[in-house]
Amino acid sequence: QVQPVESGGGLVQAGGSLTLSCKVSGHTFSSDTMGWFRQAPGAEREFVAVIRWSGGSLYYADSVKGRFTISRDNAKNTVTLQMNSLKPEDTAVYYCAARNGGVYYSPRWYDYWGQGTQVTVSS
Repeated sequence: QVQPVESGGGLVQAGGSLTLSCKVSGHTFSSDTMGWFRQAPGAEREFVAVIRWSGGSLYYADSVKGRFTISRDNAKNTVTLQMNSLKPEDTAVYYCAARNGGVYYSPRWYDYWGQGTQVTVSS
């Protein structure tokens, strides 16, 4: 069983930065692709960024492109989301998710989910 665990959320002022980490345990060979998603109150869960453990595939939502950076450390089974120039509209619960297979942007294709970490950006 693959188990992602997020950490690093918190409260930050607009323009600030936060780093989210996702540690993946369990059968990591079943988690080819790792994604970050977020869900604001009253909204659907949405794609933020995705990366493959094998490298070479990095994709971002248009809303975060140029501000967020996703990276991976295969030796530590950790995926990181560096968030810069944060805006109040980035406020949400951020989730790390894993799937066995290629890149998908829809959360419905991800099999394993972390518990989420709250990110709050004040104006």
